[in-house]
Amino acid sequence: MFDTRLRAALGPALDTGARWLDKPWVTPNRLTALNLATGLASAGLAATQHWVPALLMWLLCRLADGLDGPLARRRAQDSSPGSSTGSAQGGFFDICADFVVYGATVIGVAIGASAAFDVSLLPFMLVLFAYYINGAAFLAFSSIAEKEGRTLDDGRSLSFLGGLAEGGETVLVHSLWLILPMFAGPIALVWGLLVCLSAAQRIVAGYHALR
Repeated sequence: MFDTRLRAALGPALDTGARWLDKPWVTPNRLTALNLATGLASAGLAATQHWVPALLMWLLCRLADGLDGPLARRRAQDSSPGSSTGSAQGGFFDICADFVVYGATVIGVAIGASAAFDVSLLPFMLVLFAYYINGAAFLAFSSIAEKEGRTLDDGRSLSFLGGLAEGGETVLVHSLWLILPMFAGPIALVWGLLVCLSAAQRIVAGYHALR
């Protein structure tokens, strides 16, 4: 819901960070790999009830995810024509890493919270179900829109349909249940319902956009 405004507000800071990181040994794919590694570390730490380290790993994961795109665009400006394959590969790697991280961190919190506070696993199952529908909706839309020449270009690798639940809200909620793991169940229930509503919104918006 707030991603467009957040991207505009954080864009200059992320561009500055990408400029500072623009060293030969730092690549967009390595930042994506850092995103993946720290995201999985966060999931593992949450599963073993190490909530503060899990939160730190989660925030580092999201920072790496925020910086790989600006660095890739910075490198693309300085590269020769015909070098878009690397950008396409990087975009593919990035979206796969995000899906792995989102799923793993939900499972990690579910395991940790259920063991430490007897939290039900059902709300987390709802979140995973909602993520599955959202992923299917925007990936299907992006693929078909590309074929039909109706892509939505906001600087990202895929055509994203906006919704109630986007990246900014995801970072907030995943942080919140690491800060308050004893309330992770109710947080997950509310979040799962919101993501389901967002999925329905994306399906309807995508259907009308492809008419």
